[in-house]
Amino acid sequence: MRQEQAAHIDEVVRVAVGERTARDAVIQESWRRCVDEHKLDPVVLRDAQILPQAQLREHRDAMDEFLHTARVGLETLYRQVCGLGYVLLLTDAKGVTVDFIGDPTFNDQLHRAGLYLGADWAETHMGTCAVGTCIATGEALTVHQSDHFDATHIPLTCTAAPIFDSGGTLAGVLDISALKSPEPKQSQYLALQLVKSYAHKIENANLLNNFRSEWILKLAASQEFADVDPDCVLAIDAGGRIIGFNDRARRLLLREAALRSMRNPNPLGAMISDYLDCRIDDLPLFAHSLPTRQRAVRLLASGTTLFAQSLPPPARASQQPAPARKAALARPLETLHGGDPMMEEVVARAARLVNTQMSILIHGETGTGKEHLAKAIHAASARAGKPFVAVNCAALPETLIESELFGHEPGAFTGAAAKGKKGLVIEADGGTLFLDEIGDMPLALQTRLLRVLAEREVTPVGRTRPVPVNIRVIAATHRDLVELVRAGEFREDLYFRLNSAVLALPALRQRADLVWLIGHLMATHGDGALPRRLSPAAMNALKAHSWPGNIRELVNCLDYARAVATSDVIDVADLPPTIFEEALLHSPVPSPARAAVPEETARAERLVEALRARQWNVSAVAREWGLDRSTIHRRMRRFGIVPPHKLS
Repeated sequence: MRQEQAAHIDEVVRVAVGERTARDAVIQESWRRCVDEHKLDPVVLRDAQILPQAQLREHRDAMDEFLHTARVGLETLYRQVCGLGYVLLLTDAKGVTVDFIGDPTFNDQLHRAGLYLGADWAETHMGTCAVGTCIATGEALTVHQSDHFDATHIPLTCTAAPIFDSGGTLAGVLDISALKSPEPKQSQYLALQLVKSYAHKIENANLLNNFRSEWILKLAASQEFADVDPDCVLAIDAGGRIIGFNDRARRLLLREAALRSMRNPNPLGAMISDYLDCRIDDLPLFAHSLPTRQRAVRLLASGTTLFAQSLPPPARASQQPAPARKAALARPLETLHGGDPMMEEVVARAARLVNTQMSILIHGETGTGKEHLAKAIHAASARAGKPFVAVNCAALPETLIESELFGHEPGAFTGAAAKGKKGLVIEADGGTLFLDEIGDMPLALQTRLLRVLAEREVTPVGRTRPVPVNIRVIAATHRDLVELVRAGEFREDLYFRLNSAVLALPALRQRADLVWLIGHLMATHGDGALPRRLSPAAMNALKAHSWPGNIRELVNCLDYARAVATSDVIDVADLPPTIFEEALLHSPVPSPARAAVPEETARAERLVEALRARQWNVSAVAREWGLDRSTIHRRMRRFGIVPPHKLS
């Protein structure tokens, strides 16, 4: 390799001083740019630059919705090439890899080569490469083996295509690369066509997502493929102005503008009638219901005939809808809160994710209802009739977790079930796999899980051929996964695979709908027996509690109160001892309630004297009188006895 690298460096130097070689022109121009403009030394061998997580997060956050759209295209493309040794990269417009899919088996080699999440492939510091040179030229290309400027990258073959946003600005780059490949560059021709095709699909999907409320006009040169694979897609507002386009449409309109010598060639904001022999009122004539041959439209400058399909904006019930009206939520999501702003935001975001293929990571303190939210997302989705399989990663023994998750063949190991076992991942096929406490999953199993998520197939223990699975993965944790990644306890690639969408549940003490939640739990939990109501004092005690155990603690509290209450109304003394004592400490100190019967008054006074003598220690008085502690509490409630305010 050293001799090959030396020969390569010699060729780069010769091209940099003006000599010509057999390389493609775009490669030679990039080499000269690297030396003349970027001031890179071809002799220096550069390691891959992987950004730290904090910087990578900034790049990912900046792409937001576009990243989610592109992810679907990435997964679809990978399913076509996963057996050919390729890795897919999606970078932003600066060349930083914000998403990738590859075979986890080769993660170490991919990381060293820079074919990994967070790798920075800008031409300014990495030299000629598919991503960086694609950004520099705005064109799809292959940089094959020794086409690379840096001799370190000679083993790689990389093919990239630009992805433009609906305004014609570069949004990112889609790259397909391999650690090794056949020597002829022509071997990557199919990879080039695939990456261009999927970049085009991602552009179209992004455009349609951004302009759902506007006219969409699709144009194709072929009558036969006009409806299924349009070349050009335009978004047009109600006034007939062009407000968005894919890159092929942008290039087409720029050529038309050049033919007409238009003063402002930029099609953004121009009238559709400046380019086509149709106006905004003509767009209904290109509806899908009409035969394709009747939907021909002509470009004014070139006279070229195209075949169109128009998609109208959704009908609007009124020009000014009531501002207070909100989008209807599926019932399972609608019942998750009672108007708390933070929960309202979480539920609204979850509603937009229910039928996507993205993995969801739910974060929140223990007891905040992470599994309840996951079940609601499942129940609100198209997978509702399919299995919801919950796996507590912290509860499964490490020695059994692999066979429990992935299943095993009969007799695969000592103690294996005679008939084998399907495994929880296969059990969830068609439905949702909920991975609770994912932060506690052993590192060895994380690699297996990563492969399942990447390839949507699982290989049971003892089996050689994988089983395809159709699952939606929702994970949950109360731990800081970023810190676990830094500590080497959680795989970075698995973290980014799981957190395509993150839902953060607030702690119960942060929620403004506690009273609603208490009423909801009182009405929906238990066996239907009384009591069903809380006294004002009991409700105040619950409102004053900090709920370190969150909703789980609240459920346990109400269950306890129902069990010990002696009437149909739960009072303060019926609450768990910790909450009851907390309420006593924070309550005012009236004198014992005057009893209607003198004997009752005397009993109340004796109890107050005993409590004062024992510094209001209920347990001490109970032991002295030979009674149960709960009996003393009930008498205190009946007589209206409340301890002094010890905090005042």
